Amino acid sequence: MGIEIERKFLVDHKQWQQLPKPAGTKMQQGYMVNEDDRTIRLRITDKQAYITFKSGTAGISRNEYEYEIPVNDATQLFAQFVKTGLEKTRYCITHEGNLWEIDVFEGDNHGLVIAEIELGHEDEYFVHPPWVTVEVSGEEKYYNSSLSVHPFKNW
Repeated sequence: MGIEIERKFLVDHKQWQQLPKPAGTKMQQGYMVNEDDRTIRLRITDKQAYITFKSGTAGISRNEYEYEIPVNDATQLFAQFVKTGLEKTRYCITHEGNLWEIDVFEGDNHGLVIAEIELGHEDEYFVHPPWVTVEVSGEEKYYNSSLSVHPFKNW
């Protein structure tokens, strides 16, 4: 069983725009099951696709099972079974030895930028980059699964 321990932060737009960053990866993400206590997610990039099963969150932790699947299969599954979805570009930046994944949302969530860090345990120490602001871990409206149903443009 995999366990995801993740913290999320809003990103300062001005600092983010000025930050040198690597090329991002465009993603299409959709939910076949999107309930409070479980999700089944498809994520597709131009080169890879994954199906992910997640339990409900307890604190900043939850059970997670993720499997790579053929992109063609994922595209077909997406068309047939996805109920809600979103688009984003992900940037991966290492800061003080930790990998940060920064999602710049598109479409109905345009204008929202969220940084995530996955940890080995809930109390793990890490240095906050200067471009992160308010922590939003545990705030459901910032979960990707929630954004697929209640997009940022409607807040």
